[in-house]
Amino acid sequence: MSGNGVKKVVDLAAKASKSGIDWDGMAKMLVSEEARREFANLRRAFNDVNQTLQTKYSLEPEPIDWEYYRKGIGSRLVDMYKEAYESIEIPKFVDKVTPEYKPKFDSLLVELKEAEQKSLKESERLEKEIAEVQEMKKKISTMTADEYFEKHPELRKKFDDEIRNDYWGY
Repeated sequence: MSGNGVKKVVDLAAKASKSGIDWDGMAKMLVSEEARREFANLRRAFNDVNQTLQTKYSLEPEPIDWEYYRKGIGSRLVDMYKEAYESIEIPKFVDKVTPEYKPKFDSLLVELKEAEQKSLKESERLEKEIAEVQEMKKKISTMTADEYFEKHPELRKKFDDEIRNDYWGY
């Protein structure tokens, strides 16, 4: 990678780390122990890569002290190396990966938001169902059939139809 390309990657990584990835907020949403482990691995890997990018690749190389080498080796050989060094054209970094994967990432982000909304709705529904079952559990020993059928009118209709049609389940 060229100096500019690495610098861009380092700047993006630094921006991502400073932009405030809410690691703790994301961690609170995880339910299973396996998900927590994987999330911790992801966070550790991100921090390792980010640290490497900020230290190793963000430093500009020190300029070559040609005079120092002229004194020790001789100016003819050093001038020849200097000319060869300066004639090297370092290719510029061209990011071909981001344009290819950005649309895929954006579509996955949309899917993620949709899945999150579905999950929240399903969680809300399940919470209500749990509350109903717990309420039913408390009342079941003293509940009358009329009270039960009041909560479940479809079962009343089914039982009334069975009684009317003289069907007793055998």
